Amino acid sequence: MKRISTARITAIGTYVPERILTNTDLEKLVDTSDEWIVQRTGMHERRIAAEDQYSSDLAIEAVENLRQDWQKELADVDLILVATTTPDYPFPSVASKLQAHFEMTHAGALDLNATCAGFAYALHVADGMISAGLHRKVLVVATETMSKVTDYTDRSTCILFGDGAGAVLVEADADQPSFLSAHLGTKGEGGIHVYRSGLSQKMGEHVLTGGGCIVQNGREVYKWAATTIPKGMKAVVEKAGYTLDDVDWFIPHSANLRMIESICEKSGFPLEKTLYSMEYFGNTSAASIPLAWNKGIKEGKLKPGDTILVYGFGGGLVHAGLLLDWNPSKPL
Repeated sequence: MKRISTARITAIGTYVPERILTNTDLEKLVDTSDEWIVQRTGMHERRIAAEDQYSSDLAIEAVENLRQDWQKELADVDLILVATTTPDYPFPSVASKLQAHFEMTHAGALDLNATCAGFAYALHVADGMISAGLHRKVLVVATETMSKVTDYTDRSTCILFGDGAGAVLVEADADQPSFLSAHLGTKGEGGIHVYRSGLSQKMGEHVLTGGGCIVQNGREVYKWAATTIPKGMKAVVEKAGYTLDDVDWFIPHSANLRMIESICEKSGFPLEKTLYSMEYFGNTSAASIPLAWNKGIKEGKLKPGDTILVYGFGGGLVHAGLLLDWNPSKPL
């Protein structure tokens, strides 16, 4: 039976820090080169949070950008969902800091961790909460300060990550819902291929390394994503009775341009109809999809009425794809 959604995405906002870390800058830190980085990742620059700037600070700026660009009222938001793997501290949550800053008096506040798939997962939860009649106005935010958990002596990871935030407003609207279908999956046994150690220093029989910084087996993650995501893309559209030809724009997690090229090749989806943000922002984990989404709007590519396929994937190993109608409440 086809699921009926009553949730509409009505606005979007984004933010990236001012500091730019270029490939040339990285050449001074590790044994690498601009040519090597571009060939393997498609990245030229990434944005880096200031020393005293944290995920909540980036989130506040993204929400403020949403509020100003779309002239949205936030006082009646009744749930805040923040997707992040780099909260300011284990608790209180980033969501609770947003609640306090914007004085959303009647809002519940929850942080959600689905790594680089966090934004897609948070959207899915927001749709479920509204469609179930439990909430009417949900603020979904993805915010990351990946630079603070990156080892800048490890050339395999330090070239990848950047900082940024994105926010969308999801509101109850049975007449113009945005959510057409969803497909989620997990391969938990692959969690050892990309992790950050915490209270536990072991994962099964594996002793963890990295000292709290990101550790990644890029080859294994690439293989998993390149085989899993094309199948997931097909599953998402088929659930809605669509085909990939009906999709106007594909917005995957911006992990690596070569990975996205492989996903597009294997799925048969045109790269020229794919939006990504890693070229000048790096891999911003959960924030990469909203950054690419808003960039597409600003560049005049993504327009109201377009059908969007967003697909997040990352550590866990988890993935989530959503087919969406982009029908905001006020065009820019």
